Amino acid sequence: MPKITILPHIDICPTGAVIEHAQPGASICKTLLKNNIKIDHACELSCACTTCHIIVKEGFNSLDKASEEEEDLLDRAWGLSSNSRLSCQAIICEVDLTIEIPKYTINHAKEEN
Repeated sequence: MPKITILPHIDICPTGAVIEHAQPGASICKTLLKNNIKIDHACELSCACTTCHIIVKEGFNSLDKASEEEEDLLDRAWGLSSNSRLSCQAIICEVDLTIEIPKYTINHAKEEN
């Protein structure tokens, strides 16, 4: 099973985190939430906002290509990079990932989960 390394984020996981056994086929967002990494996700994981934006530092090419809808939304994300994805749409494969959660989002409301 692949491992996900989350780089430190001042509010969400100040010291960083490692998820040792991520489930292939699950979204990165669901996996983070299941492992108590409280990433913003204001649209119920429906690809309708950018609050779960991540930057994939390692393993980006193992992810399926982003849909046009995701690409359009990413254009509005804070701190956009060529390796940006919406974590609700990025599905884990068998490759280890290293991700960064950007410092800011455009989120005005937070969902509890």
